[in-house]
Amino acid sequence: MELEGKRIAVLAEDHYEDLELWYPLIRMKEAGAVVEVVGMPGVEVYESKHGYPAQVDVAVDEVSPGDFDAVIIPGGYAPDRIRRHGPLLDFVRGVFERGGLVAFICHAGWVPISAGIVEGKRVTSFFAIKDDLVNAGAEWVDEEVVQDGNLISSRTPSDLPAFCRRIIAGLQ
Repeated sequence: MELEGKRIAVLAEDHYEDLELWYPLIRMKEAGAVVEVVGMPGVEVYESKHGYPAQVDVAVDEVSPGDFDAVIIPGGYAPDRIRRHGPLLDFVRGVFERGGLVAFICHAGWVPISAGIVEGKRVTSFFAIKDDLVNAGAEWVDEEVVQDGNLISSRTPSDLPAFCRRIIAGLQ
């Protein structure tokens, strides 16, 4: 079990991209990590773009960035909602600043932009938010997975195998 002893947060909000939440969540559990869905206080379930529910394991106000080795941020429309919640942005920034991995895919690049952690970093994303990342000071490239220090990024669901392999490698 490659990730035994590791703890990973997966952020959730309504309208997340189904595969981008569930594939990494299941893959990290298969690798032996403890994986928890983290959401806002008072919310028990978030629904995906296609109506699939994700049960919240813990509210962001009940955990600390130091409790986790990594945070995974799925795409879809959820990142536009996640970036409006200061506590979730503080959590992402805290994981990043303490050296934990911050992994995002597709439109989830909006979250590290709003958390102020992409400036000077090499990243990728769904092409539609390329300008947003560049305007935030990142160097954008069109590759299936990019790692710059403790920041890992991918473009689309088809990149999920490479995305998950890089997260696992980054946590070993």
